Amino acid sequence: VQLQASGGGLVQPGGSLRLSCSGRTSSVNTMGWFRQAPGNAREFVAAIRWNDRYPYYAGSVRGRFTISRDNAENTVTLQMNSLKPEDTAVYYCSASRSRMIQSSVVQPSLYDYWGQGTQVTVSS
Repeated sequence: VQLQASGGGLVQPGGSLRLSCSGRTSSVNTMGWFRQAPGNAREFVAAIRWNDRYPYYAGSVRGRFTISRDNAENTVTLQMNSLKPEDTAVYYCSASRSRMIQSSVVQPSLYDYWGQGTQVTVSS
Protein backbone atom coordinates (compact mmCIF):
# COMPACT_ATOMS: atom_id res chain seq x y z
CA VAL A 1 0.00 0.00 0.00
CA GLN A 2 1.45 3.33 -1.05
CA LEU A 3 -0.48 6.33 0.13
CA GLN A 4 -0.27 9.64 -1.67
CA ALA A 5 -1.51 12.78 0.04
CA SER A 6 -2.24 16.05 -1.72
CA GLY A 7 -4.05 19.34 -1.28
CA GLY A 8 -2.08 21.27 1.30
CA GLY A 9 -1.23 24.93 0.97
CA LEU A 10 -1.42 28.38 2.46
CA VAL A 11 -4.81 29.77 3.51
CA GLN A 12 -6.03 32.69 5.57
CA PRO A 13 -7.78 32.15 8.90
CA GLY A 14 -11.39 31.22 8.30
CA GLY A 15 -10.59 29.71 4.93
CA SER A 16 -10.92 26.16 3.65
CA LEU A 17 -8.71 23.45 2.22
CA ARG A 18 -9.35 19.93 1.03
CA LEU A 19 -6.82 17.16 1.48
CA SER A 20 -6.97 13.93 -0.46
CA CYS A 21 -5.23 10.61 0.00
CA SER A 22 -5.12 7.91 -2.65
CA GLY A 23 -3.62 4.46 -2.77
CA ARG A 24 -5.92 2.42 -0.60
CA THR A 25 -6.19 -1.31 -1.36
CA SER A 26 -8.83 -3.81 -0.28
CA SER A 27 -6.72 -4.84 2.70
CA VAL A 28 -7.30 -1.44 4.35
CA ASN A 29 -10.29 -1.07 6.67
CA THR A 30 -9.62 2.24 8.38
CA MET A 31 -8.02 5.38 7.05
CA GLY A 32 -7.04 8.43 9.01
CA TRP A 33 -5.36 11.79 9.12
CA PHE A 34 -2.81 12.94 11.64
CA ARG A 35 -0.89 16.19 11.87
CA GLN A 36 2.37 17.30 13.34
CA ALA A 37 3.45 20.83 14.10
CA PRO A 38 7.12 21.67 14.74
CA GLY A 39 8.18 20.54 18.18
CA ASN A 40 4.96 18.63 18.76
CA ALA A 41 4.03 14.97 18.70
CA ARG A 42 1.95 13.56 15.88
CA GLU A 43 -1.69 14.30 16.66
CA PHE A 44 -4.85 12.49 15.59
CA VAL A 45 -7.21 14.55 13.43
CA ALA A 46 -9.83 12.26 11.92
CA ALA A 47 -10.42 8.71 10.73
CA ILE A 48 -13.05 6.75 8.86
CA ARG A 49 -13.96 3.08 8.80
CA TRP A 50 -14.12 2.08 5.18
CA ASN A 51 -17.04 -0.35 5.14
CA ASP A 52 -19.60 1.61 7.15
CA ARG A 53 -18.13 5.12 6.68
CA TYR A 54 -18.15 5.66 10.44
CA PRO A 55 -16.13 8.82 11.17
CA TYR A 56 -14.02 9.75 14.14
CA TYR A 57 -12.83 13.29 14.92
CA ALA A 58 -10.52 14.95 17.37
CA GLY A 59 -12.35 17.39 19.58
CA SER A 60 -10.32 20.29 18.23
CA VAL A 61 -11.63 19.80 14.68
CA ARG A 62 -15.13 18.40 15.20
CA GLY A 63 -17.67 20.58 13.45
CA ARG A 64 -15.04 22.16 11.20
CA PHE A 65 -13.48 19.17 9.44
CA THR A 66 -15.26 16.41 7.54
CA ILE A 67 -13.71 13.10 6.52
CA SER A 68 -15.20 11.08 3.70
CA ARG A 69 -14.21 8.29 1.35
CA ASP A 70 -14.76 7.43 -2.27
CA ASN A 71 -15.02 3.71 -2.72
CA ALA A 72 -14.68 3.80 -6.50
CA GLU A 73 -11.53 5.90 -6.38
CA ASN A 74 -10.14 4.36 -3.19
CA THR A 75 -9.48 7.82 -1.83
CA VAL A 76 -10.18 9.53 1.45
CA THR A 77 -10.79 13.27 1.67
CA LEU A 78 -10.49 15.68 4.56
CA GLN A 79 -12.51 18.85 4.04
CA MET A 80 -11.20 21.52 6.39
CA ASN A 81 -13.33 24.61 6.98
CA SER A 82 -13.02 27.56 9.34
CA LEU A 83 -9.30 27.00 9.54
CA LYS A 84 -7.36 28.51 12.43
CA PRO A 85 -3.66 29.31 12.80
CA GLU A 86 -3.39 26.44 15.27
CA ASP A 87 -4.33 24.04 12.46
CA THR A 88 -0.96 24.76 10.87
CA ALA A 89 0.99 21.51 10.61
CA VAL A 90 2.18 18.80 8.28
CA TYR A 91 -0.79 16.51 7.66
CA TYR A 92 -0.24 12.79 7.17
CA CYS A 93 -2.55 10.22 5.67
CA SER A 94 -2.59 6.80 7.33
CA ALA A 95 -4.18 3.40 6.81
CA SER A 96 -4.82 0.35 8.91
CA ARG A 97 -5.79 -3.20 8.06
CA SER A 98 -7.90 -3.23 11.22
CA ARG A 99 -11.48 -2.07 11.59
CA MET A 100 -10.71 0.37 14.35
CA ILE A 101 -12.73 1.68 17.26
CA GLN A 102 -12.58 4.98 19.12
CA SER A 103 -9.81 3.99 21.49
CA SER A 104 -7.53 2.78 18.71
CA VAL A 105 -7.96 5.32 15.90
CA VAL A 106 -6.10 7.97 17.88
CA GLN A 107 -2.92 5.90 18.23
CA PRO A 108 -0.39 6.38 15.42
CA SER A 109 1.41 3.15 16.28
CA LEU A 110 -1.66 1.10 15.31
CA TYR A 111 -1.62 2.23 11.69
CA ASP A 112 0.16 0.06 9.15
CA TYR A 113 0.83 2.51 6.36
CA TRP A 114 1.65 6.19 6.07
CA GLY A 115 1.78 8.65 3.23
CA GLN A 116 4.16 11.53 2.87
CA GLY A 117 3.08 14.68 4.63
CA THR A 118 1.45 17.70 3.08
CA GLN A 119 1.95 21.14 4.59
CA VAL A 120 -1.04 23.16 5.72
CA THR A 121 -0.32 26.74 6.76
CA VAL A 122 -3.04 29.00 8.13
CA SER A 123 -1.82 32.55 8.29
CA SER A 124 -2.85 36.07 7.37
